[in-house]
Amino acid sequence: MCRNITELRGLEPAATAEEIEAAAVQYVRKVSGIHKLSDHTREPFELAVAEVTAATQRLLDALPERRQPPQTVPPLRRPEVQARMAAAAAKG
Repeated sequence: MCRNITELRGLEPAATAEEIEAAAVQYVRKVSGIHKLSDHTREPFELAVAEVTAATQRLLDALPERRQPPQTVPPLRRPEVQARMAAAAAKG
């Protein structure tokens, strides 16, 4: 369904809370079709993200260790994404 969500199980070091939440945001955006929040959509969107984040954390905690790491690197670990985020933070 959403090919852009990166596998988080088996990462070394383990997936961070920020990476898990970023995947949850991506999933909720895809499912809801909401890409820009309004006053009417903010609360249900953020609640859904919190619930998906919690469910994802429970899932990762419950699964056995993975024998091989995922084939892709999560976006928040990619140098180009980190540079883009640093530039955005410097601007505002």
